[in-house]
Amino acid sequence: MKVLFVHQNFPGQYKHIAAALADDPRNKVLAIGEKPNLGRLRHPRVTEIGYETPRGSAPATHHYVRNLENGVRRGQAVTRVAIELQRKGYTPDIICCHPAWGEGLYLGDIWPKSKRLYYFEFYYRTDGFDSSFDPEFPGNFDDTFRIHTKNAVNLFSLNAADWGVTPTRWQASSMPPEYRPRISVVHDGIDTDLVKPKPDITVTLPNGLRVSKSDEVITFVNRHLEPYRGFHTFMRTLPLILNRRKNAQVLIVGDDEPGYGAPAKDAKNHREKYLKEVGDKLDLSRVHFLGRIPYDSFVKMLQLSAVHVYLTYPFVLSWSMLEAMSAGGLVVGSRTPPVEELITHGHNGLLVDFFKPREIADMVDRVLNHPNRMQEMRDEARKTIVDNYDLKTICLPKHLQLIKTLAAGKRPQVEAA
Repeated sequence: MKVLFVHQNFPGQYKHIAAALADDPRNKVLAIGEKPNLGRLRHPRVTEIGYETPRGSAPATHHYVRNLENGVRRGQAVTRVAIELQRKGYTPDIICCHPAWGEGLYLGDIWPKSKRLYYFEFYYRTDGFDSSFDPEFPGNFDDTFRIHTKNAVNLFSLNAADWGVTPTRWQASSMPPEYRPRISVVHDGIDTDLVKPKPDITVTLPNGLRVSKSDEVITFVNRHLEPYRGFHTFMRTLPLILNRRKNAQVLIVGDDEPGYGAPAKDAKNHREKYLKEVGDKLDLSRVHFLGRIPYDSFVKMLQLSAVHVYLTYPFVLSWSMLEAMSAGGLVVGSRTPPVEELITHGHNGLLVDFFKPREIADMVDRVLNHPNRMQEMRDEARKTIVDNYDLKTICLPKHLQLIKTLAAGKRPQVEAA
């Protein structure tokens, strides 16, 4: 089977899938990605081909359609590589593509007989999802029109795909109804052999303090520290937590990039903005901003965590929440649909109002005051991930079967949205 992966940040979500397919010598695996991002998979049987980074949209382009122009330019860059491959006689049996950046727009024109399996993360909506969720950041008609237009690349890609895959049922529900019958719900998967409880874990914090599972370590993880992931609410919760828990240490992972929402106003970034708001109420010697950290350090942090706080708008669910559960963490999560798909309050985690710092602080207190920190709930959290989201036994086999079925010209039987 000849499999082509297309992802500007390859391997991205295809790390384990591409490697598993390449491990079988009967398969020929090729990947196309943006040149500066290649070379990380390092599998001897995966051939990687780079395309030049396309220039962005022109300054004069209307802001509604800049995302579309960027997508078209990236789609063209990929197409130039694809045409050269096609001229040399290469035709894949199946193309696996993350189309959000426009890379999959024209592949069907180059290889009309190849099956196309596209990875769809989210379809933007103007109500009931992320854009109208937070009253602190109200939208207007301009935002509404921009969001509608932002879906252009999504719509073109949905039409271009033979089949789609998305990580969660709630994310599938964001897609237009007419496309859902050909979108399978398969999560990327969590390596539960790697991300697992470790009772004897100890970690030395940046200030030199050595902490263990017996200490009150509170963790908060976002790729980007931003309101979309509840960073503003968490920062407003910290004065309450640190005032009540005199020995607590707070570990915050994430960078200062703008993220999914708008950049911070009147500050360089959201971290600076909310430190200005609450910083004088915090013992900053106990709040550790770790930035981006290596994955092994990230896993150790989750294994160490006494309470993991995860907050999100109704948006794409973060892997970090599942990884925290896999590590045996007690997640205090926002009562929002992406989280509620996995966490049942009082069974495998605890749910709180996204907007209520006092309720979050009360729930953190409840966990830390418990004699064994709710070990039964931690065990159920781990079981949820092992039974439903394990990489090797659940998710990877489903992905591979989906690829094989579609490449053979058959209709997939994987759970559909």
